[in-house]
Amino acid sequence: MSRWRPDARERLERAAIELFAEQGFAATTVPQITARAGLTTRTFFRHFADKREVLFGGEEIPEFAARIMADTPASLDPITLITVGLQTVAETRFAGRRDEFRQRRAIILSDEGLRERDLSKRAALAEVIRDGFAGRGVDARTAALLADSSVTVLNVAIGEWLDQDDEDRTLFEIILDALQSLRAALGSSSPELTQSSPAATQPPEDSKADRGRVDRFVR
Repeated sequence: MSRWRPDARERLERAAIELFAEQGFAATTVPQITARAGLTTRTFFRHFADKREVLFGGEEIPEFAARIMADTPASLDPITLITVGLQTVAETRFAGRRDEFRQRRAIILSDEGLRERDLSKRAALAEVIRDGFAGRGVDARTAALLADSSVTVLNVAIGEWLDQDDEDRTLFEIILDALQSLRAALGSSSPELTQSSPAATQPPEDSKADRGRVDRFVR
């Protein structure tokens, strides 16, 4: 059997996820994965750095995000860019794969090391997006806020998409709802806080009283 078949990556992913589900992540070895896929360990390591990366796609998602940031017209405003980017990710990486990603999530949640890797991957994705916005001339603070918000919206939407029973509602539809919820929360009627605003500079009366009690206690 040829080790250069174009579907090698997909076969390795299927074999690994099947074995993770059957016997647990920790108990599964790379040779077991390649044996089930009918491929060699050399082929495995051509596609994945280790068995954890089967669940996270290696550098595929950050590189994909970087390409979106680089290829999008410079005239596009940040919010539209985020929306277009999230739509592209949802429709090219997740559409039609809900059951597969439910299984992946269950495996990740079952292992502490995988949960830590998941957080690390989210941070790496946010860094790529932040650098992309910085490269488009966005100031550092705004770039960080946009990047972290993008990753949060994506992950909240994915969780809702995986949990829902309504199979007709797409991931991108949920992403749009999440973006709208974020926009509504940030645009609420709360008073604007400035350095000269009493709300920003003066603690409430209860806080002053509490601080006085603490001061008396520590003297």
